[in-house]
Amino acid sequence: MPSSLSAVPQPPPESGLARSRRLAEIAKGAAVAVRGALLDAFRSEMSVDYKVDLHDVVTVHDKRAEATIRAYILEQEPNSAIMGEEGGQVGDGDIQWYVDPIDGTANFARGLAFWCVSVAAVEGRTVLAGVVYDPVADMMFSADLEGAFLNGRPLVSRSVPEETRATLITGYPVARDFRLDGRDAALGNFAALTETFSTLRRPGSAALSIAHVAAGWADAAAGFGVNAWDVAAATLILKNAGGRYEPLTLGKVGDEAPDFMCPGYIATGKGANYPTLERVARLISNSRIASRAPAASKETASVIDDG
Repeated sequence: MPSSLSAVPQPPPESGLARSRRLAEIAKGAAVAVRGALLDAFRSEMSVDYKVDLHDVVTVHDKRAEATIRAYILEQEPNSAIMGEEGGQVGDGDIQWYVDPIDGTANFARGLAFWCVSVAAVEGRTVLAGVVYDPVADMMFSADLEGAFLNGRPLVSRSVPEETRATLITGYPVARDFRLDGRDAALGNFAALTETFSTLRRPGSAALSIAHVAAGWADAAAGFGVNAWDVAAATLILKNAGGRYEPLTLGKVGDEAPDFMCPGYIATGKGANYPTLERVARLISNSRIASRAPAASKETASVIDDG
C-alpha cells in the first residue's frame, strides 16, 4: 500500500534559467533592502576607518549593510555561501554569493554620488545572476542567464568605434600601482591612455563603471586591483548587454581562473576597437606576471632544498 507521502505532488525540477531568474530577484531584494539605511547615512557625518592603507577606507555602514544583505540572502536561499568584502566567507551552500555592500566607499564617505551595491550569485565557475544597484539614482542594473536589464528594461551596450573619440573609465594608477609597476612606468601608461582617449574619468567604483559601459554611457573601463565581489555581477551584466570583458591575471591567479576571479580587466562596449587600451593593459599584466616569476622560482627552489 503506497504511503501518504508518495501521494504528495513534488514540484518539477527547477530549470537553469528559472533558477537564474529567481536568484536575480533575491539579489535585487538584497540590494534594495539596504537602500534606506545607506541613503540616510550618505552625506551625513560619519567615522572612517582604514584597512590596508590610507587609500582603502571602510565605514560602519559597509559592515551593517553587508550583514543585512547576508541575512536576506540566507533567508531567501538557505543553500548559500556568501563571500563579502567586509565579513569574509560565511556558509557552505551550493550557491556562492559575492557581495560588496558599498563599492566606492571613499565616494560614499565623502558625499560623491558614485557608489553602488554589488551582489552576484555563482555556481561553479558560472555567474548565474548579478545586480549592480545605484541607490542615489535608484538605477538597478541586473542580469540573469538570458539578458541584462536596467530597471527591468533590456540593456544594450554600445561604444564609439575609435578610441580617439571614446570615453575611458579607470582608477589607474593609484599608489599601489606605483609600488607594483614603478612610478615612471605607471605615469607613462596613464599618459598613453590620457593622450589617446577623448575623455578619461576616474569615478571610483569598478562595478558601477562597468555597468555604465554596459549601458553605453561610457565606452570602456579598465582596472588592475579588483576582487570578485567588485566585478562578478558586472561581468554578467556587461556580457549580456553585448559588451566584452577581458580578464587579466596580473600574475596573481592562474590562466584557468574564471574571469570574475581575475584582479584585472578590460571592459568595452559593443563595437569598440581600442588597441592602445589593450596594449597598455596587457603590458601592465605581463609586467606583473614577469615580476612575480622570480619569486615563484625562489619559492619552488626553497621547497626542493627543504625536501
